[in-house]
Amino acid sequence: MKHSTHSSGRRGFLKKALFGAGFLAGSGCVSSSAFIAPEANQDTRGALARYPVRRQVRIGGPLFGDNLGDPDTWARTAKAQGYRAVYAPGVSLNDLPRVKAFVHAAEANDLVIAEVGRWVNLMDADEQKRKKHFEQVAEGLALADELNARCCVDIAGSFSKESWMGPDPRNLTRDHFDLAVENARKLIDGVKPKRTVFAYEAMGWMYPDSPDSYLALIKAVDRKAFGAHIDVCNMINSPAKFWNTPALIHETFDKLGPWVASAHAKDLRWNVELNVHFVECEIGKGVIDFTTYIRRLAALEHDAPLMIEHMSNQAEYERCRDHLLAIVNATEK
Repeated sequence: MKHSTHSSGRRGFLKKALFGAGFLAGSGCVSSSAFIAPEANQDTRGALARYPVRRQVRIGGPLFGDNLGDPDTWARTAKAQGYRAVYAPGVSLNDLPRVKAFVHAAEANDLVIAEVGRWVNLMDADEQKRKKHFEQVAEGLALADELNARCCVDIAGSFSKESWMGPDPRNLTRDHFDLAVENARKLIDGVKPKRTVFAYEAMGWMYPDSPDSYLALIKAVDRKAFGAHIDVCNMINSPAKFWNTPALIHETFDKLGPWVASAHAKDLRWNVELNVHFVECEIGKGVIDFTTYIRRLAALEHDAPLMIEHMSNQAEYERCRDHLLAIVNATEK
């Protein structure tokens, strides 16, 4: 696939941002005597005092119940499940009166629509599929704008021919980064959203895969309507990050805070094998420091919800909700 040519100034920025000393740490260029490993899951409670709580974080998740296609029932169900944030309802952009009914129901019940998800591969090797996926995401971004959702979110895409979101050696190259920038610009410039942003969800094996690469993308896309969607689990791709999630969370919000639109909540544990194997799990049964996660969300100058995902059933979602709400309620405003 041939990508467009970019300015030498842009190339210079990317070289510094993505392929500088920080990205060469694994090459043996760093003196072992100069490196001090962080303590495993070091206590950062004292550090949290530096971040004033501005609001209670909104927790949300999938809804369970009947007649959820009715806007009022949908909103009441969310409140009954203890949520103050919701995923986008199943509504078509072609039915604007119905879209407006969901917006009204959300506002009347103090609910925030966190995100419109469009989980497709914007870098599919098949040109026709790639075009179709682009149209799906453009529609999702337009729908998010009409719904006044915090964001429309997708992954940046994968060059893998085996899976729409699978690993591929080219997913951590400048070609991938440049195409992610190009796609984001085209989507935003085509839809011209006014009330929402487009964002990529971080993944461990494609850009953005870290706070640094996400910040580099934000600067390269250079559009007001490009934001950040945070998923701490997805950025944990090494034992060092696994054992020190508070540091990763602080780094993420220190660098991306002003752009954070919405966030995902799930936990992570380590299946012990002869190589590294992390697996998602129920919140509270893994290593993610949700006290730090929620406190940093609560300290943002804007309202960014935290959405539970990838649980197996309603009971698991309810346990995760209760775990998060206990932390939210314990966070002093």
